[in-house]
Amino acid sequence: MTGPDDDADDVARAPWIPGPRRAADDHADLTARLPEVPGAEAEEADMEEPEEPEVPDLSHNVLKSLLGAWALSACSAGETKAVENHLTACAPCADEALRLRDAVTLLHEDRDLDLDPLLRSRVLENCLGRRPARIPVPDWVTPYDAETARLDALLRDIGESEWHAPVRLKWYEEDHVVRRKATVAAVIGHLLAVDGLVSAALGLDDPLGTALPELSPTERTEAFWAALDRPPNRSLRGPWREQSHTLIRTVAFAGRGVADLTVTYKDFALPLRDSLLERAFECWLHADDIATAVAYPYAPPSGPHLHGMIDLAARLLPAALANRRRTGLAGPAKELVAAGAPGRSLHLEVEGAGGGHWYISLDSPAAVGSPERAVAQVAMDGVEFCQLVAGHITPEEAAAGQDGDREAIKDVLSATASLSRL
Repeated sequence: MTGPDDDADDVARAPWIPGPRRAADDHADLTARLPEVPGAEAEEADMEEPEEPEVPDLSHNVLKSLLGAWALSACSAGETKAVENHLTACAPCADEALRLRDAVTLLHEDRDLDLDPLLRSRVLENCLGRRPARIPVPDWVTPYDAETARLDALLRDIGESEWHAPVRLKWYEEDHVVRRKATVAAVIGHLLAVDGLVSAALGLDDPLGTALPELSPTERTEAFWAALDRPPNRSLRGPWREQSHTLIRTVAFAGRGVADLTVTYKDFALPLRDSLLERAFECWLHADDIATAVAYPYAPPSGPHLHGMIDLAARLLPAALANRRRTGLAGPAKELVAAGAPGRSLHLEVEGAGGGHWYISLDSPAAVGSPERAVAQVAMDGVEFCQLVAGHITPEEAAAGQDGDREAIKDVLSATASLSRL
């Protein structure tokens, strides 16, 4: 224990702000000193000693509220004295005073203002950890958000010359594979052009403008490439990324009803919820095309996102199978049932991350797939199934475990590949 005289000695020893030992040790100059002026000693001898300021009696809360003004030297003489007296007895306020005075030093003109390169990430991490975003991105938008961000990270890493690296595109039409040569930059132009369909549905700017009639994704891509005044290059990355950011922001602010907005692809249409999932799928597959062209490691989407992409393809298969049947590319329906009733089905078992079980209606898109009515089964790895959906492998190349009705299996695998396009 110490007595009053001991306290007085401690105050005399403490530099500028006595009180908490840590504050005194870590910050030896909490109050500003006037610079020395030559001849000041003689001048001071002729001056009268200034009167001590009157120290007001202020509460703890008032003194705490004055700390910011004190750090900026904006308090009156009496307030300054009251604050400094208070800091000798209140450790929390002394710590706060230290932090405020350190912050004020950042305002000095002679201070190096170069920021720590990790400061931004630490501030964002701290902010996001304290409170969620006011306008969160809907769950059904996160696959598109994630895949565009992953592709953009890949594009940031590649060199100037790699933007012109050859990329081999291929997809499945009717019963044959279509191949097309492109470059990394041309692929980004393709994504920009087709994402414009979503932009137009939301009333945003379309990169193709409004003069062209409604075009299919392939026609839009060809029109966009033809309109360029020089070969595609890395300058397309900025417009593509800005468009994806704008889409995400617009949907996040639009509210729930926007998920059912129709996006038309000329020959078919999807609700916005499924359209952005389809765009995420294509972004991933074309990013993988680019990564292959520049020898860059690239992983599949996360399990939940991959599951959503597989689920979308499975939901589209009954209609795709019916379309092929109308053109004579699939066997005839064998057992028609009323709409909504269970009908003959194929059990699609997808293994690995994002996998699951789906029952595909075979005879009518209006029927319901049913385990009890399953006549065939196909088992595939999730990534391989997506490669088939993209037309990167043919139905014959798909290493599927197959059991049951052979015609049903062939028709469903072919319908899966037919979902692909440029």
